[in-house]
Amino acid sequence: MTWVVIMAGGLGSRFWPISRTDKPKQFLDVMGVGLSMLQLTFQRFSKVCPRENIIVVTGEQFVDRVREQLPDLAPYQVLGEPLRRNTAPCIAYAAAMIHNMDHDATIVVSPSDHAIFHEDLFLSDLRQAIDTAAHHDWIITLGAQPSRPDTTYGYIQFDHKTSLPSSPNMHPVVTFTEKPPVEMARQFIASGEFLWNTGLLVWRLPVLTAAFNEHLPAVAEAFRHVTAETPYESLEQIYSLCDAVSVDNGIMEKAANVHVLEAAFGWSDVETWSTLYDVAQHDGSGNATIRGELMAYNSHDCLVVMPPDSKMTVVLEGLDGYIVAAGSDTLMVCRRNNEDMVFKFASDIELKHLMKGTL
Repeated sequence: MTWVVIMAGGLGSRFWPISRTDKPKQFLDVMGVGLSMLQLTFQRFSKVCPRENIIVVTGEQFVDRVREQLPDLAPYQVLGEPLRRNTAPCIAYAAAMIHNMDHDATIVVSPSDHAIFHEDLFLSDLRQAIDTAAHHDWIITLGAQPSRPDTTYGYIQFDHKTSLPSSPNMHPVVTFTEKPPVEMARQFIASGEFLWNTGLLVWRLPVLTAAFNEHLPAVAEAFRHVTAETPYESLEQIYSLCDAVSVDNGIMEKAANVHVLEAAFGWSDVETWSTLYDVAQHDGSGNATIRGELMAYNSHDCLVVMPPDSKMTVVLEGLDGYIVAAGSDTLMVCRRNNEDMVFKFASDIELKHLMKGTL
């Protein structure tokens, strides 16, 4: 059977001030559609397999929030990680739980907070990947066509020969490159040999197990005997023994049986304010509004994001290329090309509040 593992442990710190440590991006309605990124992801995958075959892995501190947003899930469907150890231990934990129920499962692994456009094409591509993985001992990843030299994405280099005669859009993977400099990204796109790494993986459980045994044996051994009855204290010990390693670095870059499906659907990881601006709808002046009402005068290429259920009217005059984002108690106005300052803003605000608390 097909199972889906949704990884929902990210902190989403780039989306301050709407994203906070207790409510990161995956739990927010970032796209302004009335559903959180996690809810959208779950809804999408419920069309791929039975709802009871979807497992969400998150930080222990977010388990209750997952259950608030997805209230009908059984206990085994929400796994809380006691420590952050990146994606490889996360996947190993979920795979161990699935193994107890289905030894020959075909498993889809997906981030919880990415945007998918053209859902019908997404479902078609994913079903093709699932069918291929079910009949071959391959690790299949899905790659999106790059539209710009983005330096926040990972890139997959592929061999132009097809993996299967019946699948002209499936290719052997040559290399993975994480977040290249802009000039290198330009060269990647010009070559026609690279796709954006969507983070979507499809593999049969025996293939996944073999890959962990070969490339991450310590992680494989740590989770080998984990079941639904494993005490939380034992899980804490298991995680404390695992290095923080991503599945890309730990397995994908090393394995020889990786193939990429050249996906037809539109995709964005919506990782930054700039990527949110890119995927949002723009008015005739290039301004994008997610919640709230915008009145713009001599203002262009701005992103305006108000809190949920906001009836705020935002008036801009003379601003070009700004982010205007309001959280529950903070308003940020920042040039889009300076959005790396978000980390400093959040840190300075936190320090200010701490200092106030000591007075």
